[in-house]
Amino acid sequence: MTIEELHKVFLNFPKVCIDTRKISTNCLFFALKGPSFNGNAFAQEAITNGAAYAVIDDAQYKASDKFILVDDVLQTLQQLATYHRLHSKAKIIALTGSNGKTTTKELIAGVLSQKHQIIATKGNLNNHIGVPLTLLTIKENTEIAIVEMGANHQKEISFLCQLAQPDFGYITNFGKAHLEGFGGIEGVIKGKSELYEYLVANGKHVFLNGDDPIQIEKLQYYIKKIGFSQNEGSYYHIKFKGADPFVHIQVEDLYIKTQLIGAYNFSNCAAAILMGTYFNVELPSIKIALEQFVPENNRSQILEKNGYTIVLDAYNANPTSMKAALEAFKEMPGQRKTVLLADMYELGESTRVEHQNLAELVEKMHFDTCFLIGENFHKTHTTCTTFSSFEALADQLKKSPLEKGTLLIKGSRGMAMERILDLL
Repeated sequence: MTIEELHKVFLNFPKVCIDTRKISTNCLFFALKGPSFNGNAFAQEAITNGAAYAVIDDAQYKASDKFILVDDVLQTLQQLATYHRLHSKAKIIALTGSNGKTTTKELIAGVLSQKHQIIATKGNLNNHIGVPLTLLTIKENTEIAIVEMGANHQKEISFLCQLAQPDFGYITNFGKAHLEGFGGIEGVIKGKSELYEYLVANGKHVFLNGDDPIQIEKLQYYIKKIGFSQNEGSYYHIKFKGADPFVHIQVEDLYIKTQLIGAYNFSNCAAAILMGTYFNVELPSIKIALEQFVPENNRSQILEKNGYTIVLDAYNANPTSMKAALEAFKEMPGQRKTVLLADMYELGESTRVEHQNLAELVEKMHFDTCFLIGENFHKTHTTCTTFSSFEALADQLKKSPLEKGTLLIKGSRGMAMERILDLL
């Protein structure tokens, strides 16, 4: 079956599923394989549970005409997604960066949906499987698709661009994330800039932060760029008015009070404003979208529980985002401040140095209490209290609960620091 023929099947059954636990009636099941599973073995279960067809790449599992045999299921999924994208009218905005991708994507989606029919990446489905799944949610009436792209090594963004073939792109920032895979900060810049390389090579438009020297340097000779800045007169002027702890912004004569904490969220909001104005969303509608947005899923959430005010930023962590979160927490009003920071992953050879640097930074900020959790922080030389594991911290908190006050909870996803909430 050709991709064109498969696309006709998809248009009749425009729902894609890759997990038999989440089968919906009349979906297309793609039997993906992984190191420890073979989706082909679940194809019959998918059909039994209501899938219209199952796309497989092992002939021994073809039990009827409801099984579509291809050479490689993953490549077929990717090719189908690109074919579908090219046969849609939607404009594609690609989004990547070291920090703030998902929050920025949600802000952009909220703003553009005030005027346009949009789709956006669900959650953080931003890899070689997630991007095709996102593209396949584009409908006939979709005007704009916001596609988040994640990467932990070079050439990954380049590949995702070939799949999505974006019309526009934006990089949130270049930070110390996935240093192990990228081979250091220069590797991060090179890898993320693959989005710029695609857009420039294909004459597409770039959105940029005009106050980011790396972005300015990378795009200094490129004409098709649309930027925001607090200072540079040639870009759209958007002003950061402070964080109390929530970010306040002025754009033209409009004042916006967001529900996002920390100065680091200003550029995320500014990108959404910039794209909103470019796509003709009126400023009052932009204001509504930004002021209504409330972070969730352990990303810069402010919670109240049992006398504690909690900044829960436990979705992920790297040296850049840790520093930004600490600086925002330092400026935040609150009684008796306690920081609980957990290990940062995927730092490679920089692991020891980056954890030591963070420990020293925390010491200089003079918080009332500081707990550092995980094997890497436990090896640092610091006056902060360290714990070799989350379990060790939990044992301590059961014996001696934290004093009431304001808490910052942050760590890499693998540390699952949101578990602390159950101990308060």
